[in-house]
This record gives sequence, C-alpha cells and structure tokens, in this order.
Amino acid sequence: MRSWKFNHIDFSTYPYYGGDDLGVRYSEENLQVKVWAPTARQVELKLYQNSTGGRTIRREFLSPQADGVWQLSLKGAFEGLFYTLKVNDGSWLSETPGIDARAVGVNGRRGLIFDPKKTNPQGWENDQPIAPIPAVDAVLYELHVRDFSMSPESGMKHRGKFLAFTEENTKTPGGAATGIDHLKSLGITHVHLLPVFDFFTVDENYPEKKYNWGYDPLNFNAPEGSYASQPDDTSRITEFKQLVQALHKAGIGVVMDVVYNHTGYTRRSWFNQTVPGYYYRQKSNGSFSNASGCGNEVATERAMVRKYIVDSLKYWASEFHMDGFRFDLMGIYDLETMNEIRKALDELRPGMLLYGEGWAADYSPMDEKHRAVKRKVAKLNGIACFNDDMRDAIKGNNFDAKSQGFVNGRTLNEEAVKFGVVAACHHPRIVYSYVESSHEAWAKEPWQCVNYVSCHDNFTLFDKLTQSCPDASEEQLKKMQKLAAALIFTSQGIPFLHAGSEFCRIKGGNHNSYKSPDAVNQIDWKLKERFGDVFAYFQKLLALRKAVPAFRMRSADEIRRHLHFSENYEPGVLAYSILDYPNPFGWKTIQLIFNAKRVATNMELDQHNWEVIAREDEIELNGIDCLLDKNVSVPPLSMLILVKG
Repeated sequence: MRSWKFNHIDFSTYPYYGGDDLGVRYSEENLQVKVWAPTARQVELKLYQNSTGGRTIRREFLSPQADGVWQLSLKGAFEGLFYTLKVNDGSWLSETPGIDARAVGVNGRRGLIFDPKKTNPQGWENDQPIAPIPAVDAVLYELHVRDFSMSPESGMKHRGKFLAFTEENTKTPGGAATGIDHLKSLGITHVHLLPVFDFFTVDENYPEKKYNWGYDPLNFNAPEGSYASQPDDTSRITEFKQLVQALHKAGIGVVMDVVYNHTGYTRRSWFNQTVPGYYYRQKSNGSFSNASGCGNEVATERAMVRKYIVDSLKYWASEFHMDGFRFDLMGIYDLETMNEIRKALDELRPGMLLYGEGWAADYSPMDEKHRAVKRKVAKLNGIACFNDDMRDAIKGNNFDAKSQGFVNGRTLNEEAVKFGVVAACHHPRIVYSYVESSHEAWAKEPWQCVNYVSCHDNFTLFDKLTQSCPDASEEQLKKMQKLAAALIFTSQGIPFLHAGSEFCRIKGGNHNSYKSPDAVNQIDWKLKERFGDVFAYFQKLLALRKAVPAFRMRSADEIRRHLHFSENYEPGVLAYSILDYPNPFGWKTIQLIFNAKRVATNMELDQHNWEVIAREDEIELNGIDCLLDKNVSVPPLSMLILVKG
C-alpha cells in the first residue's frame, strides 16, 4: 500500500520546466502530449471513444525528456476522442485527465481532444475585455451562475446555465426586469462569478440533484459542465465564452473566483496522481497540512506549483477574456507567488482587477511573514484584500446570528465603521484601539481594500438583520439594509455587493448554504417586486458613487487631506465631511451623516445654507431642498448628505 507521508522528501530538488506546452494539445498535423512527472518511471496515454465507460481503443507510452518532462507525438485523426494519463512511480497511480486538461468529458474524469478555434462563438474575435479602470471606480457584484437563473420566476429559459446570461428582456411574472437587463440597470461595473472551473460535487448528468458553490476544484483549466447545455463535449467552453461576450456587450466586466489554494480531493487529486506530495504543503510529520479547512493546502511557493497557477491564470485571461480574478483564502498563497501573478498578467494585459480573502481557514506551516494576508497587503503589488473589519462593524459578527453592528443596534463601534470609510488606511481621527479586529491600518492605499457587508458566505444581510433584530418591523429592516449599502457605496476603496442584496435576498436563515438545495440558494426574483424601493435606492447609490469622485479617492494622502470626521460624538451617529475635493458640481464641502438610531437625531452644523442631495430614499444631485439654518434633523436609520459651494 502506498504511503502518503512525505517526511524525508526535499521537493526543492525537483527539476523545473519552463515551457508553456504541458498537457495534451491538438493540431491538424499531430497530437502532442507533455507531462511534468519527475518521479515517474512510466507514463501512459490511453484513448477512448467515450467520456465514460467503454474499452481503451489505443494506448501509448510517453518518453522521458529533460527537466522531468515526458513526451509523446502522434500523427492521426484524434479530434473528439477522450484520453487519460496514468503515471507509474514505482506503482501505478490512477487514470486522470492530467492536471493541464483544458477540455474534459462528463464529470471531468477524462480529457477531451479538441480544436480550440472551434470553441469560439460567433463574433468572439471582436470581443474585448472591458477597458481597465482605476480599481476604486469598480463596483463588484458577486454572483453564482446557477443562483442567477434557477428560480422559476426568473423568466429565463436556460435556468442554471451559462446561457442564461445571454437572454435579454426577461422579467418576473409581475413585470420586474431580471437577468442581464437587471444587471445593466443596477449600474455595476463587474460581475464576480463564484467558481466556474470544473468542480466535482455536482453530477453533470443530473445537475438538479445536487448543489454546490464550486469550492471543490477538480480540473482547474476547464469550465464546469453542469452549467453547460451538454457536459460531454466542448459546449462548456463555447457557452462560457458566450456568457463573457454577453456581459462585455452590456459594458460589464467578468471577474473569476479562483481556488488554487486547495483541491476537492487530496490523495485522489490529479496533482497527487501525477507527482505525489509535490503540490501540497506538509506538516512536520509528513502528512498533508490543511489551512483551507478542506483537507489540504497547495504549496504555492514551490517552483512548478507557482508556474502552474500563473500559467492557468494566463490561460483564462487570454482564452476567455477575463477582466479580473478573486482569490479564495489568499492567506494560503505566498507573497512572491501573488506578485508573480500580477507581473505575468500585467505583461499579458495591464489593469486586471485582482483581490482576495486576506486570511486562511486554519493553521498553515508556512510562516505568516511569507503569506498574502491582509496585514501584508502593503507587500502586494496591485492586489486588494476584503475588509472583514468593515463587514462586522456594519452588521455585527459574521458567524453569530444575534450579534449587532452599527446599522442594527450596536452603538459605541463607530470607530470600526470609520476604519472602513477610509478603506483601512491610516487616518489621524480614528482611535484604533476601539477597532476590535484590527488595531492598526493594514492598507496603504484605498485600492488595496474591498469594502463589503455580505457575500455568499454566512448569512445574507437581510437574514442577519432579521435574526439580530427580531423586534424590528419590515420597514425598519429595509432601512437598515439601505443604510448598510449607503455606507459601502460612499466609503473609500472598492465596493462589493452580494447578488440579490439590492432587493433583500434571503436564504431562510441558512448561514452556510454551500451545498443546500436551489430552494435555499436561488435568487428569488419575486423579492424585487416586494422590495422595489430598496432596489431603486441601490440604483441611486451606484449612480451617486459614479457621479461624485470624492467617494473614489485615488490615494490615502488624498483621504487624509480631504476627509474630516466630526468631533461631535453621539452614539449611533457617524458624521464626516469631505472638503475641497474636485468635482463637476462646484461643491467645496460634502457633509455626510449616518443615523443608525431608530429615532431621528438633530445635529448642529458649523455653517448654514446647505443644499440637501440625499435624504431617506431620495438622492438628487441637483438638490432636494435647501437648509437655511445650522440645525438639521436626520431621519432614523438613514443617510443624509448636504453640500455647499
């Protein structure tokens, strides 16, 4: 029996191969097969007629080359056949499609030999990624492919599929716009898709029987088949390109959630069935370490692991015209790898958005000084981290249904909210000892901080508000939802929005719905009819952010120079002004007041003759009315914005 302990192996001695031709590559002239397997004694290619079952129709052995590579070249007609690779490193390992497969059959167990040119949809040669913008100008919208269209009320025909994104003029039974029309009208800049590479939990033959978010990677370079009309051919590639094409046509960028930090399988993974142990970190006893909480963690610091990740990202960026990447559990990655990623992608196409979770799920044997955690974000080149400090400050502890934050009843934590307002950058008017989770600024510049209040993980915002405020009326809960959004979209940094929160999305209080059924996870588009006022307010907030550069300052120095917090403290109230920041309206001062109390509050301003541009549900850049004296009443659970020339 094989031992899966790696106590005495020095993986740094394994050879490095710098070519960009690993895997099974088709051309009209021949079939080229290259596998990096430095511990192998034999490597075998098997060909099949079908993606599952059936007999082997041909088998060939690869020949050893330099740098740990095994190679085979065959002449003949191979397009449309399926293949597996099998490594013998003293004993035969399992058949896999190899770690570099770009097309796979149903459920990803065999690779598919294909002509990449034939996967391009009509007009693909004219598709272009979205023109790069400063990161703080982006508005990110996190979305699961299946959730988007699965509801019977979505009005979409291709429910749960990539192609749902290509459907226009879809509506709820009550006439509310859904699908891509909804995204366009909301005003976001980028859709952030939960994993769309091939994952293993959902049976692609019967996708309706199981659900998963997709954080269980199987084939990193092939799209997921359960989202395709046919999982057994190249439909998954073509139809994902059609998704990208449709969003680009709508002026919306596409960010891909990538999970190179771990694999769904551990011992049975394609990595371990190719070069056992090499791709994973080990504990001191030689067993697999588990900073992902999923059974393993990938050793990003090893040369061929780093190369694999960089090459994979370059492939997705070039072949599928991606506009950015979000890194799951980025704290598992080493800093050098993340900076190599930025360098490689900038050489391919500068300006792609890169951001991730600046933490790990469990202990890692890699020293934290080398890890891409949020406290080390200053050492990352053009890569941002999620601001979980702001998340918890606004709504309360993310894991405790009953805990409260600024908008839902907890006073005395305004400093933590201020921390998010300045995008986790240093500001002299913040008392950092009062910021529970971070006692110092971790971002050097605002583009290093992604501000959010909810995401796919844990409770939806509306579920959290409902459970933490059981005595609140629906009207009060809606106001809290709006106030949370107002804080996110007027704060510095990069704003991030969980799909459906713009109309109070719920999951029935489920705090970890990664494998819960569609009834829990699907976006209930009927809620848009019920909470139409919330949606309209989100639209106004996004338009406000786009119109007012002061909410998107480019540097921390600008924030410190122009943003001034009020010295008059009142529990449950946050106030600050932005002075002399260039804008197209001629304003010299912008005053923002956030009242999280359930009663109105009065504030005395230092000047009079203010113009009100935001009050409760109204946001009007041309002004709602004028405030002639220095006293202002701020309605409960609301944001008030006043301006002065």
